[in-house]
Amino acid sequence: MSKQIVAVFQAKGHLIDSGLLSDALEAVQAAGATYRVQRLDIGTHRWDESYLELEVQAPNKKAFERLRADLMSLGLSETDTQDAVLAAVDLAGTAPEGFYSTTNLATEVRLGGTWIPVEAQRMDATVVVDQGRARCVKLRDLQQGQQLVVGHTGIRVTPNTSRARQEGKWGFMQGGASSERRLAAQVEDVVRVWQQVRAEGRKVILVAGPVIVHVGAVPTLAAILRAGHIDGLLSGNALAVHDCENAMFGTSLGIELGTGRSAVHGHMHHMRAINRIRRAGSLEQAVDQGLLKAGVMHACIKAKVPFCLAGSIRDDGPLPDTEMDLIKAQERYARILEGAGLVVILGSMLHGIGTGNMIAADVMTVCVDIHPAVVQKLSDRGSAQSQGIVTDVGAFLGVLAEQLAVTVKG
Repeated sequence: MSKQIVAVFQAKGHLIDSGLLSDALEAVQAAGATYRVQRLDIGTHRWDESYLELEVQAPNKKAFERLRADLMSLGLSETDTQDAVLAAVDLAGTAPEGFYSTTNLATEVRLGGTWIPVEAQRMDATVVVDQGRARCVKLRDLQQGQQLVVGHTGIRVTPNTSRARQEGKWGFMQGGASSERRLAAQVEDVVRVWQQVRAEGRKVILVAGPVIVHVGAVPTLAAILRAGHIDGLLSGNALAVHDCENAMFGTSLGIELGTGRSAVHGHMHHMRAINRIRRAGSLEQAVDQGLLKAGVMHACIKAKVPFCLAGSIRDDGPLPDTEMDLIKAQERYARILEGAGLVVILGSMLHGIGTGNMIAADVMTVCVDIHPAVVQKLSDRGSAQSQGIVTDVGAFLGVLAEQLAVTVKG
């Protein structure tokens, strides 16, 4: 007969408003375990945090291991724990069996009786310990001999609860993704966070898809870039290709943006644009040569905004600036994201999800898309801090420029 396991977990934050308490209790029941609330201190005011101590009783070790992993992913930690257990990497690029796989929640590990914050927090990484410091390291980057955390002992996580964002700098769209909220009010929320983040010296990063070109929003985004409001642009080959096509031929996917009609031989335009940039050597050289005179990429280069174009198997060309080595593209994305406080995703589901996997839970994320399912998917993939705006990307950028006091020239 399996021996029952009893343990106590704790959490601190806005546990009720965020739904974390109910999620934790559901996790206990899903694991076939039982619970007893040992302590629940509820804040007196709406901005006060609550404190929870939850005793759980699992029927066996297997059920407990599952439950512990689920509770820790929510932000609960065991109250009775020892120092983290470390094991050496025996084969570069791989971890010992049972390694701790990170979430995007702020994490600490206990070393020598002292809690040490984990640096470079991101999801789906290992935790490497070296000279009293701990940091997230991707599997592929592990080196033989490194010491990393295995199991869940000595791990403490901080839940990402919503009320903390409602008060102060993260007062934000708590109603969730909806197309029924007035757009100006939603953008006003974004701008307030945007300005607060930059005032703190943190960066605003944009993740953008080619829809920006297709809906005719290039002049607006270019103006925002030139005005210095954006600290980095992450995208793929398609945005830059159709941006160049638009700048050179006035079309996007062969459609004249001015009339909405198919241009004669318009299907060739994006290939001709790629060819011209390749002949110039790069986007920057095309700007220097006067070949590329307008558009999003032109504005990035002129305003010295760092950008990365991550390639894919479907890319035409590609442009010489497009990084076709996936690992190098991920590394460049991660470098641009360092110090980010706000990430705004515009019509780019795949690049948006990829970016969400690289940032910590305290990096506010806004996903703007005309399709509600796209907005929801980012949250479903682990980026619970993401807020959604269901609207046309062009309309969003127009209101954003207005509220940032950016003049857009036709």
